[in-house]
Amino acid sequence: MPEIIVKQVEGITFVGRGESRHWVVMDGPEAFGGSEAGTRPMELFLMSLAGCTGADVASLLKKMRVDVDRFEIVVKGNRAEEHPKVYTKIDLEYRFYGDNLEAVKDKIEKAIELSQWKYCSVSAMIRKAEIPFSYTYKLLPRNASQ
Repeated sequence: MPEIIVKQVEGITFVGRGESRHWVVMDGPEAFGGSEAGTRPMELFLMSLAGCTGADVASLLKKMRVDVDRFEIVVKGNRAEEHPKVYTKIDLEYRFYGDNLEAVKDKIEKAIELSQWKYCSVSAMIRKAEIPFSYTYKLLPRNASQ
């Protein structure tokens, strides 16, 4: 079973390390004893979702021999007003940049679907927790800015 260790630095500033042996700083606002020195845990949750599905999609597209110039994922999460301030809705938008992406649209869709419904553990946990969850994608020209 993987082991994660999280250590208090000061106040609500913590560092955590997992099997990869890389330290991650987590913190909160000064108003709650933080020092604004790291990413907030709930932000890390959304980043883990994007990182998980992003790695799947990138790997699948490589296997399918689909080249994109750039790839990014924007994640938005609505949170409950009261404690515990859990996510009540999560939306992902995959953005692919490149020329002639319409020609490989079916492969991009397949990579996203495989990630969401077969490979991404974080997506599976979100569905199991019954958090409303959606995902979309955009195919954009190589030099487009978002």
